[in-house]
Amino acid sequence: MATTWSPSELRGQDSGSTRGDSIPWYLWCAVGAVTSVTIGGHWDVSWHRSIGRDTFWTPAHMAIYACGVLAAISCGYLVLYTTLRKPADLVASSVSVFGFRAPLGAFIASWGGIAMLTSAPFDNWWHNAYGLDVKIVSPPHTLLMLGVFAVSVGTLILLLGEMNRATDASIARRLQWLLLYVGGLMVVFQMFFRMEYTWDVYLHGTQAYEVMAIGMPTLFAVLWLASRNRWACTWAALIYMVFVEAAVLILPLFPAEPKLGPVFQMVTHFVPPKFPILLIVPAILLDLLWNATPHWKPWLSALVSGPVFVLSLAAAEWPLASFLMTRTAANRFFGTTYVGYGESPRSFDVLRQFADPDHGAALWSGLGWAVLFAVLSTWVGIKLGRWMRGIQR
Repeated sequence: MATTWSPSELRGQDSGSTRGDSIPWYLWCAVGAVTSVTIGGHWDVSWHRSIGRDTFWTPAHMAIYACGVLAAISCGYLVLYTTLRKPADLVASSVSVFGFRAPLGAFIASWGGIAMLTSAPFDNWWHNAYGLDVKIVSPPHTLLMLGVFAVSVGTLILLLGEMNRATDASIARRLQWLLLYVGGLMVVFQMFFRMEYTWDVYLHGTQAYEVMAIGMPTLFAVLWLASRNRWACTWAALIYMVFVEAAVLILPLFPAEPKLGPVFQMVTHFVPPKFPILLIVPAILLDLLWNATPHWKPWLSALVSGPVFVLSLAAAEWPLASFLMTRTAANRFFGTTYVGYGESPRSFDVLRQFADPDHGAALWSGLGWAVLFAVLSTWVGIKLGRWMRGIQR
């Protein structure tokens, strides 16, 4: 698990190197797509909690589906241009899929864009059939999430291939920072999909930690290995925390009022997300651990990393969750006073009480399962990260 980054590591064949002294436009377009959907996703949930689903054509929805449009256009162009025009530099850094040629990330991201756009009419029909305001995890939303995930992974692979082929150290550095930025947005996206399980009132139950242990260590390991940055996990977690806290501070500045019923809470402005989970704590510890043990075998690294992730996260989040239930946290920074218009006055969120907290044997058993999930997730991440580290196409 070596992490030292150097320009010589990123030098590849000249025919496949980043062209000129700038980053290709389609990479900026792909990064813009990931940024747009990350903003749109949180904005859309806030819209649902503050206003309800009044129409499909909300600005939040447009920001989400702009990701699909940008990914489909930029990566679709890249596929067609490479296949039809056959430029030497792109052909040298491409793979063949059903007779079409393009970098691997372009195929993945363009599929994700198409999946996102396909989910739009499905989502509209689902709301009309089963209710205007439903949960985050539904069949059309799951297809949408898969599309977003594919766009994000495709963008990550596109950036990684360009970085690994770069012959100019300054370009390689810029690509590395773009890669870490997209990785941070992927952490935001991963936590967004877990939102219904990691609400602050659930953080004294082990299910929240089990859910975070499935997949989050995978992403951290992939970013740490693929980016060649010694503090990749820390940067990604920091981007996640800054993004979510910015949403907590910014969204309530804009007026909003419910358009659906029943209305249980007086809402006059957009309701922001909950205070971010302290992923920065296990992220720092994993960076320190992996920097100190670069040559450990994957199974040994995973065996140690799993408990580090879960126990450090629980040790940091447990007392913070207790604090979030107090009056002291009832301010704009922590945002515990914001509740959606549909929240019952007797709900755990309104009453600021933990929902079904775990104690004793149930607590340690749940954390044990979370550790097991984290170990397996880390091992998968190390395997994927080592493969992605060598991507040239």
